[in-house]
Amino acid sequence: MTGDLVSPSATGPRVILGVSGGIAAYKACELLRLLTESGHSVRVVPTAAALEFVGAATWAALSGQPVTSDVWTDVEQVPHVRLGQTADLVVVAPATADLLARAVAGRADDLLTATLLTARCPVLFAPAMHTEMWEHPATQANVRTLRERGVVVLEPAVGRLTGADSGRGRLPDPEEIYAACVLLLERGQQPLDLLGRHVVISAGGTREPLDPVRFLGNRSSGRQGYALAQTAISRGAEVTLISANVGLRDPAGAKIIRVGTAEEMRTAMTEAAADADAVVMAAAVADFRPAVRADRKIKKSAADPEPVTLVRNPDVLVELVAHRRRPDQIIVGFAAETDDVLANGRAKLAAKGCDLLVVNEVGERRAFETPDNAATILGRDGSVTDVPLRTKESLAHAVWDLVAERLPRR
Repeated sequence: MTGDLVSPSATGPRVILGVSGGIAAYKACELLRLLTESGHSVRVVPTAAALEFVGAATWAALSGQPVTSDVWTDVEQVPHVRLGQTADLVVVAPATADLLARAVAGRADDLLTATLLTARCPVLFAPAMHTEMWEHPATQANVRTLRERGVVVLEPAVGRLTGADSGRGRLPDPEEIYAACVLLLERGQQPLDLLGRHVVISAGGTREPLDPVRFLGNRSSGRQGYALAQTAISRGAEVTLISANVGLRDPAGAKIIRVGTAEEMRTAMTEAAADADAVVMAAAVADFRPAVRADRKIKKSAADPEPVTLVRNPDVLVELVAHRRRPDQIIVGFAAETDDVLANGRAKLAAKGCDLLVVNEVGERRAFETPDNAATILGRDGSVTDVPLRTKESLAHAVWDLVAERLPRR
């Protein structure tokens, strides 16, 4: 063990991986692998209960660093203080109901809780427990308290729990916890400017059925909307994500509502946006739908097919602006254009009435189904923000920067 409490060969960001005593502790091994293989120096700090599920030898072998759960080992290094002081990120996965309660109370009865008290870096909890424990008023009050203190607490996933039980309380996938860790490390000591804010985001592309097997759709992959959700979570927001026909892994910490058609998107967005501080319509919503949906598959025949009559879908963005229940709510739209991009964007901003409009040029291998994006963000106040080609996560942060500036102070 060295004076800075990290491996002598480690050069990357210093991460403390706290592991508390739940059956999901074994999944933290995969999170540890993702962090170490991407160059992070990881010190695992398990609770005594966690060591009942995964032994210290496993953590030491995977991390290349010493493992202890008490404050008495290597006491000359003062680990109960130094670990938190020198860390760039503390992530606890899984975080049990007991660990959340002890963190809220400010307990320091083992190395992990002492580290949490001394940490001045970003802190991330990934809860995992049975549904009844997660939904208990005591746990929910503890989560609210931690979030009010600036801690990022992910929402647990829905799925199979211990034994035959299923429900909300499953540990989010390690890949998604890792993605949240990376975003927090990228922001460093920047304030959680969306802390305590509820944001609603739409993502993906709607599909309008022609018959039971065919539909009218678009090429939206949902990547930009999902990037908006992930980055909002890393900035402390409570996120509701309305997802239309997306094949991506759910962002850890977001409440997911799945929809298919424009009408379903309209209903979900209207309900979710009622109490939101900010609404971002990143989904590609179909402008039209078939006037008639066939009950059976339309068969191919020698005769020419019957023409498809289209009717207009509701404009979800316009309706959200027209019926916003809070005058201080910030509404952001997206405009995908193929020509006269800025001219069309300015016209659309005037027509939609939203506070910000993210205008991007789309086409073959451009914006849709790609990991990067470029845009010009137009403000109703006349502002123009150019965002050159960069990752969709970087563009998402640029959007949230502008949203945060416009939110009323608390």
